[in-house]
Amino acid sequence: MPSKVSCLYLLTVVCWASALWYLSISRPTSSYVGHMSVPIRKTVKPQKNITTFTNIRTRPLNPHAFEFLINEPKKCESVAPFLVILISTTHKEFDARQAIRETWGDESTFADIQILTIFLLGRNTDSVLNQMVEQESQIFHDIVVENFIDSYHNLTLKTMMGMRWVATFCPNAQYVMKTDSDIFINMDNLIHKLLKPTTKPKRRYFTGYVINGGPIRDMRSKWYMPRDMYPDSRYPPFCSGTGYVFSADVAELIYKTSLHTRLLHLEDVYVGMCLRKLGIHPYQNSGFNHWKMAYSLCRYRRVITVHQISPEEMHRIWNDMSSKKHLRC
Repeated sequence: MPSKVSCLYLLTVVCWASALWYLSISRPTSSYVGHMSVPIRKTVKPQKNITTFTNIRTRPLNPHAFEFLINEPKKCESVAPFLVILISTTHKEFDARQAIRETWGDESTFADIQILTIFLLGRNTDSVLNQMVEQESQIFHDIVVENFIDSYHNLTLKTMMGMRWVATFCPNAQYVMKTDSDIFINMDNLIHKLLKPTTKPKRRYFTGYVINGGPIRDMRSKWYMPRDMYPDSRYPPFCSGTGYVFSADVAELIYKTSLHTRLLHLEDVYVGMCLRKLGIHPYQNSGFNHWKMAYSLCRYRRVITVHQISPEEMHRIWNDMSSKKHLRC
């Protein structure tokens, strides 16, 4: 007979399909046009999941006073993961999350290496989608949500939530990766060629596809940066937000630094600003690709990340690479 988890998963898929069909015919797509969410004031006492870092002496510029609506605080209680993968996602991307769970995000891929996969979300303006994510969380226990509006302009808040989660609930992890839900990851290269579990863990380490650039002042651009938000002509070196890896001690350092660093909506640039304040220089690694790349077994064997991969492509690539490990290039 089917297992309880299988039945719950099937129910979730059916509910997701029904909810998305309902939304598509009866409701307009929600959008958020502001730059940053403002914490919602509540009269109730603070939730136990709200964490305060007490060794910060000055008053925070960005207190990040968002409560966890969905959390997995006991995820690391009995384990010290080698790698925590933080995946930025949105409510409607159930297919992408499930594809990741069944391919490179499968926590059982490496029998002798502990890997945790966590999906990061904010709060959606549609209660139906929030309820669907809550149900999904009850099945898979790999989702973390904070009480800010989930939008493109709040990606920085989402990443800082991930940093906060690692620092608070998984401080004994060795490494952390932040990536997106449309990224394919070559886990063999990430684990064995980059991080190398048999070597001494690094500290104050940060790597990815390093970009040296400046702000775009064209208001039509997705990456437009107003002068009043960032007046300088150059950004500090930063890693593409499509995927970067760092030692776990850096998570708390970045989170604490963010409390005193003016927020920018460009998440990867903002992380670069925090790294500059910390005196941490990101290392360039050509294995991190922040663009789409046509599939080729030998080509994909040489990289760590590939961008703009659909759930269907993710399954196809993973299955092909897994079944042809005996072949030479």
